[in-house]
Amino acid sequence: SHPADSSNSDVEDLTPSPSSAVDHSPSSLQVPISPTAKSLGGETLRSRAESFNSTAETTRSRANSFNSKAETTRSRGNSLVTTVRSRFEGDDWTTEEALRPDKTNLKDFEVDNSPFAFSPGQLNKTLNPKSLAAYKALGGIYGLEYGLQTDLVAGLSVDETSTPGKVSFDEATSPTRSQKPLEARRIIAQDVIVTDRQVQGQFHDRKRVFNDNRLPAKKAISIWQLFWNAYNDRVLMILTIAAVISLALGIYEAVGQPPEEGEGASVDWVEGLAIMVAVVIVVLVTGLNDYRREKQFTALNAKKDDRQVKAIRSGKSVMISVFDVMVGDILHLESGDAIPADGILVSGHGVRCDESSATGESDAMKKTAGSEAWQRIVEGTATSKLDPFIISGSKVLEGVGTYLVTSVGVNSSFGKIMMGLQTENEETPLQAKLSKMANWIGALGTSAAGLLFFVLLFRFLAGLPNNTESPARKGQIFLDILIVAITIIVVAVPEGLPVAVTLALSFATKRMFKENNLVRHLRACETMGNATTICSDKTGTLTQNKMTVVAGLLGTQVNFARDMEKNDEKSVLTLASAFGKLSPVTRNLLLQSVAINSTAFEGEEDGKATYLGSKTETALLTMAKEYLGMGPVAEERAGVEVVQLFPFDSDRKCMGVVIRLASGSYRLLVKGAAEIMLAHATQELSDISGVSLDTVVLSESASMLVSSNIEDFATQSLRTIAMLYRDFPQWPPVEVQTLEEDRSMAVFEDVFDDMVFLGVVGIQDPLRDGVAYSVKRCQDAGIVVRMVTGDNLTTASAIAVQCGIKTEKGLVMEGPKFRQLSDEDMDSILPDLQVLARSSPDDKRILVSRLKHLGETVAVTGDGTNDGPALKMADVGFSMGIAGTEVAKEASAIILMDDNFSSIVKAVMWGRSVNDAVSKFLQFQLTVNITAVILAFVSAVSSPDMHSVLSAVQLLWVNLIMDTFAALALATDAPTEKILDRKPAPKRAALITTNMWKMIIGQAIYQLIVTFVLYFAGYNILGYNEQCSIQDIGQRYQSECEFLTGLAFETCQIEHCNDALRTQLNTMVFNTFVWMQIFNEFNNRRLDNKFNIFEGVLRNQFFIGINCIMVGGQIMIIFVGGTAFQITRIDGPQWAVCVLCALPCLFWAVLLRCIPDKYAATVFGFAARVWLAGARPTIRVLALLFRPVVRGWRQLSKHVFAPTSRFSRRTAGKIFKKKATEEEKAQHKGAAAATADVEAGDSSEMKEMASPTASPQQAPPPITLTTAT
Repeated sequence: SHPADSSNSDVEDLTPSPSSAVDHSPSSLQVPISPTAKSLGGETLRSRAESFNSTAETTRSRANSFNSKAETTRSRGNSLVTTVRSRFEGDDWTTEEALRPDKTNLKDFEVDNSPFAFSPGQLNKTLNPKSLAAYKALGGIYGLEYGLQTDLVAGLSVDETSTPGKVSFDEATSPTRSQKPLEARRIIAQDVIVTDRQVQGQFHDRKRVFNDNRLPAKKAISIWQLFWNAYNDRVLMILTIAAVISLALGIYEAVGQPPEEGEGASVDWVEGLAIMVAVVIVVLVTGLNDYRREKQFTALNAKKDDRQVKAIRSGKSVMISVFDVMVGDILHLESGDAIPADGILVSGHGVRCDESSATGESDAMKKTAGSEAWQRIVEGTATSKLDPFIISGSKVLEGVGTYLVTSVGVNSSFGKIMMGLQTENEETPLQAKLSKMANWIGALGTSAAGLLFFVLLFRFLAGLPNNTESPARKGQIFLDILIVAITIIVVAVPEGLPVAVTLALSFATKRMFKENNLVRHLRACETMGNATTICSDKTGTLTQNKMTVVAGLLGTQVNFARDMEKNDEKSVLTLASAFGKLSPVTRNLLLQSVAINSTAFEGEEDGKATYLGSKTETALLTMAKEYLGMGPVAEERAGVEVVQLFPFDSDRKCMGVVIRLASGSYRLLVKGAAEIMLAHATQELSDISGVSLDTVVLSESASMLVSSNIEDFATQSLRTIAMLYRDFPQWPPVEVQTLEEDRSMAVFEDVFDDMVFLGVVGIQDPLRDGVAYSVKRCQDAGIVVRMVTGDNLTTASAIAVQCGIKTEKGLVMEGPKFRQLSDEDMDSILPDLQVLARSSPDDKRILVSRLKHLGETVAVTGDGTNDGPALKMADVGFSMGIAGTEVAKEASAIILMDDNFSSIVKAVMWGRSVNDAVSKFLQFQLTVNITAVILAFVSAVSSPDMHSVLSAVQLLWVNLIMDTFAALALATDAPTEKILDRKPAPKRAALITTNMWKMIIGQAIYQLIVTFVLYFAGYNILGYNEQCSIQDIGQRYQSECEFLTGLAFETCQIEHCNDALRTQLNTMVFNTFVWMQIFNEFNNRRLDNKFNIFEGVLRNQFFIGINCIMVGGQIMIIFVGGTAFQITRIDGPQWAVCVLCALPCLFWAVLLRCIPDKYAATVFGFAARVWLAGARPTIRVLALLFRPVVRGWRQLSKHVFAPTSRFSRRTAGKIFKKKATEEEKAQHKGAAAATADVEAGDSSEMKEMASPTASPQQAPPPITLTTAT
């Protein structure tokens, strides 16, 4: 039946009575039932493990927990407990006072046509701040259950679309409303398969009223804004202004002034128009490129922020996306989880949460079950220390349980905080370095442009007295000088460098995701390329994490093995034979050790029933099912009362549970690392076939026999798990320490002694396919692979040898011994250390710290909550996508989606590919920068009319090739296996290597020689030095002469013909220059001294396509560019000259690669010293000369450009920014409400976090609620 219909005549009243109240005694702990098992009596609480049920009447004293005035006496079972009525803040408030809306979030309390009893605002009052008064006003856990139309045991129905009924606030919070006890609720049978299928319109009403668990996507920058950002460059703006003035003067000359005699109409306006068109093209291409990049990162961020959480729906545990969590869902909690939504704890055991990232509270917060908190409120014994509230953004430090979701998405406490803390994408270290280099290169280019401007300006001013041109023409000449200088700045400033990094990263992260690497921080991608050491876990990373019990020892006498062919000894039995020897009582004891002392549970995976949880525990459960006759786990746990749980601890390497037996005594069951268990065992079973559990002292010979078996299992690369137990007459035992916060709980170390040895099993976890090859590839790439594992020394060494990690001279050490070493001793052994066994997370952190101290670039893998510090400390932290906890994932930089070591190797390859892509582009761009700036400078200074051989429009086309096309082409080369054939680059390696300088300077020299020869000697070489007469001109130059002069061919003067020939020559220089860049792009595909520059080129469709665009664009420009580009068409022989002059740059690169780098380094070092010796005095002189100019520029920028920029930004904002929608306004109010909520809290840290002036670094990491598209 639906939760809304749960009230009927045959159910118990919600108000507790002495006979029906839940009993809480020191000798009992009520824990949750499975949703598939029937309770045997008494109210029960359901845990994360779906594991336990209590049937006993228990009592619990709450002395010292109250501070009120009125005395009450109440009876629980046969005990009298005297209490004093306590008070908590708001205890005497009315419902209206407890749920009074705040002014900042009034809309959260108003929901139209809601079928639910509560609004999002009312639910938020429980955490604004934590308020038992609001919890009381909402009717407690059962009022929330009824009002949200859910079920505390079965959760939401997967078939729910719209809710059939409507529940009022008064109905949900009525003290007389009856409700079904948990044991009487509808239970889904074990054979019913519940899937996470999507139902059309699923949870329609819940989404409408409460939203889903997503934050609204950060408002994307519109494509128009990106166009504006691309244009919002001071140099481009100045160039545009100059182009507009040039266009105006050109039009004035062509229209307003009659042409002089013998000349046609002026066409100078074409250049201004062409520059404006070129600027528009540059802006469009840059904006579209940025738009594409933004889209890619938005898609990657959505994937990065999504994760799977465990929920109960229709009575079954299923995995759902964190974005699909709904108000009313029942979610599992376990150690290491990052909490995805606000809620109330339904049931649990030992749940403690770290809420520092959400509230600023540094202490671990112990959680109380919602039913117990409600019971205490009803009885009048509640205090402010009761905390049933689960806060989104916090982390579960220990314990297991389930909780009811009450707020999701923007309505959750963490969601409100995150709404005000959305930040821009981070800048990676490589981007920062390249930005500085771009500024440095741009400064040099600007200096060259400034020098050119003043040289040409002085020449222009010196020639003014003899200049008979019209004023408009003089103004045009001045503008030409200014435009050329500005264009050189445009070309010289390599704004494409940081863009190239972004393109390479976006391409790499997208491809890495397909290869099971989810990059959470971009800097990790580039850092991984230079990793020098990898500290890898064993289980699941080097091995398959598919564990099976293959051998073992029952007691100290019965050996068994799954594969009998490998065991020649007759004393070794099969698993069936060995377990067949167990008496019923021993079999039951072993079954308890496996099924009860476990956090694994039954669930579904890919639509099939299986065990979910730790692979070690699932292997033991599978063994129990096959050989011990174990039924459904929930049924095995249903009749057992658990008194205390000891969760697995990575430091003590074991876990335990205390159960109450039918006889009234208590039994402690412990399992863990075999050699540690054996050290705490002093007894053994006298006979595993006996009718009773008689024990004898564990003799030294028996202990040595067990130790020998453990060693044998370890040499076979088996994980060894031993099981112990001990019976106690009472709990907690006499004279043992108890927990301060709960005196009914014993300290584990005080009871973990004098144990009875039950047996040991060897669990096989085969190596992953190809892991040995991947380790070998890492070692060939100069990366040291170390294995850090919790297994014992022998097992770890055996597996390390199989993987190829352990060598003959390699050192193997245990964690306890390693952590005792001094820093100096650690540093001395680290180069040889290859395996760290029996290690704790703190050992891993220390190892990472010392390796970084030695200058290593460290990558480390981790899956547990305690691995967080090591993952954070490492240069690159890898968490496990399958086995990893959410805390580990948040601490990591990259998530391995398949937990496979081979994926780490892929990350290394892509990291190196990113660094290579940037180096390729840097090498290409610096070559073009040097050549273009020198060519334009020299040709302009040497030209009688002060015109550069490369016009402004031509330089803008070259700039487009450099900054956009080449970045796309060179940043998209996928890595090959050969990229691992070199050593990693040191942390402080220069951006430009000796080999790169060799290619840059060598290619620049070749290109300058070719272009200068064509420009200065082309007239003679091509035979253009002969007298130009009407007879010599012929029909070939008729069209050019007529077009350039505007005169009839018969009146064309000799100088005009010479101008036509000069235009053709300049066209050839421009064409040759561009073709050299196209061919040189192929040269830059390799950064080493190998010759095959075409390797893998056919696999890069981007490279081929972009080069086709560049070649097609250049051909089109030559044929139709005309006056806009100040060029003319050239014929076939001239095309041949251009291509044949450019093509040898490929062969020239081969010669350059033949020069050893060490010789090139010597030459460059000497040249640099000579240059610095001469440049320093020159720089000082220029600094003195240009200081007034710099000051004038600053004043101009301050008083002219800055106001203009502010005005343009405001204007653009009004044009491009759409009017805020109601949803956006609500979001802003939500952010404001978050600030108000935080200010209402007591934590100063929280206030600092939510402050509008807080930096992004002060904000909590986006753990659960993140921007999704």
